[in-house]
Parts: sequence; structure tokens; C-alpha cells
Amino acid sequence: MAKTESTLKNMVLTLLVITCVAGASLGFMYELTKGPIAAAKAAKQQAAIKEVVPGFTNNPGDEMYELTSKEGLALKLFPAKKDGELIGVAIETQTNKGFSGNVKVMVGLKPDGTIINYQVLEHKETPGLGTKMADWFKTDKGNQSILGKHPKKNNLTVSKDGGEVDAITAATISSRAFLDAIRVAFDTYTENQSSQPAVTNTSTEEGGAE
Repeated sequence: MAKTESTLKNMVLTLLVITCVAGASLGFMYELTKGPIAAAKAAKQQAAIKEVVPGFTNNPGDEMYELTSKEGLALKLFPAKKDGELIGVAIETQTNKGFSGNVKVMVGLKPDGTIINYQVLEHKETPGLGTKMADWFKTDKGNQSILGKHPKKNNLTVSKDGGEVDAITAATISSRAFLDAIRVAFDTYTENQSSQPAVTNTSTEEGGAE
């Protein structure tokens, strides 16, 4: 009986030691990889901003602010400025209407809301179908492209729903989700323009227009 109790204690002690060592190892690995992961995420974000709103001279990340859409979605907005003048805003937008869940997109808008460019950041859509959203809506073919379009002046929904945009072949749900993310970005940005940070012009040049 005593031998059985001793064996049980040893087993419990061994399991405790293994658990502690495993926990410490996981904690160490987390701390070790946390920095590189954060740096990679920041680099990806900066690259996306440059792609959707090129030509800025400020650091949009330093002036980032957040807004909540009327659907309750959290959006990040990155003001892009050239010599102090606002030339556009990169918006990290999202929708939960994807075929396989959440779709996150970085879209660039001019100050008036016209779409400059976009980059798909995250999704779990079907390979070979929904994944085509990365390029489909910026391809100048038929009525695919949304670049240069204005969501107030153009009906940016799929043609199947009476809109002006050709859906991805065999991926209508993914197409609707992508366009919904763009709509969320535009609506949230334009509806909150009065509450956005003031734009300051740092230029010291004088004189009117040439």
C-alpha cells in the first residue's frame, strides 16, 4: 500500500514538473516570437498603406485613429498626407459576411471618398474562387474594377443584386462580402468626417494658384 502511495506521489510530482517546464517553454517562445511577429505585422500594414494611398510624406501610422461602424465593426484609419495636405486615407475595414467568415481589407480613399486602390489583408475564402478578390476588383475587364469609383455615385454591389460590379465567377458570396467591406469603410469615413482629426498644412510657401 505504501509503495502504491509513493508511486502515485511520484507520478503527480512528475506531471507537475512537466507542466511547469512546458508552461515556461511556451512563455519563453511567446516572448521570443512576439517582437518579430509584431514587426512583420507592422511592415505588412505599412506596405498595404503605401499600395492603397501612394505618394504620402508623413507616417500614417503615427496619426492612426479608430472608428466603429454602425454595424459595430472596429476600423482603423490612416491619414495620408503630402507636405501637410491630406491626399487620402487608408482604411483597415472588415466584414463578417464572407463565405467562410471574416474578410479584412485595406482600402484607400481620396478625401472625397473616391476609391484609389485596395489590398486584401485577411480572409478564409475558398481557394481558386473567393481568393480571387485580391485582384479581381482592380482588373480593368468588363465591370470588375472598383478603382476610381465613388460609392455614392456608383452602385458598388454585384450585378446579380442590381449593382454595377461583376462578381467573381462562382463566388458571389465572397464578392458581396468584399464589396460590403468597402461600403463599411466609405460609410464610416464619410459619416464621421466632422469628428476626424484636423488636417494641418505645414508648408511655408506663399502665393496663390499658378
